[in-house]
Amino acid sequence: MGMMGFKTVLAALAMMATAGAAEAQTVYKVGSTPTGTPFTFLDAKTNTIQGMMVDVIEEIGKDAGFKVEIQPMQFSTLIAALTSGKIDIISAAMYGSPERAKVVDFSQDVYAYGEGLVVQSGDAKEYVGFDDLKGKKVGGQIGTRYIDALKASGSPAEVNAYDSLPDILRDVSNGRLDAGIGDYPILAYNLAQGRFPQLRLVKSYKPSVPGPINIAVKQGNAELLAKINASLANMKKDGRFDAILKKWSL
Repeated sequence: MGMMGFKTVLAALAMMATAGAAEAQTVYKVGSTPTGTPFTFLDAKTNTIQGMMVDVIEEIGKDAGFKVEIQPMQFSTLIAALTSGKIDIISAAMYGSPERAKVVDFSQDVYAYGEGLVVQSGDAKEYVGFDDLKGKKVGGQIGTRYIDALKASGSPAEVNAYDSLPDILRDVSNGRLDAGIGDYPILAYNLAQGRFPQLRLVKSYKPSVPGPINIAVKQGNAELLAKINASLANMKKDGRFDAILKKWSL
């Protein structure tokens, strides 16, 4: 074998070795949001996205043998980022709605809940549903089912759209809004942290739009979806999922 032949073989072997290494640990880009505590949020201390849905996808990665790289983005841009291939997976407080399921593929349910209602603590009314919001100015988050359902109900005098839940909470606090709706666990978590002492989460309120949250992959990515579902099932069986819920007081 001449020197060239030997070099070619070495090069081929090196390529095979790197291909093997790359295959051993595929890295998937995961879209997640800086707002949505305790599911996802920007941790100011580490400047990284943390939360229950981050822990879930990282645990799934460990189980299924892939690495995850969390990409922070606004909730309303997640689906476009997934369909255009900027990210491979969405793991956030996203409900796998029939409309969204037309453009992306969803995992089995990760966790289920509905919307909650916040008002100023001085407002003692026992709100139960949308009908009780007649004549009120209410805020909801862009891209959520709640804001669509609220508008469709025709009850509030005004429905204002916001990019993030903390903005809604701020405007209910300062009286620009009479009430705010959003993911119940996220509202509960924010209030439990004592950030908004002038607000009250309405205990009598019954969610009109309950639903699960799901992990999303690009349509047709059946292999990745099967891995995610299998790992999720394993975690729910062996207690790892419960440990994550407990960590985030869910």
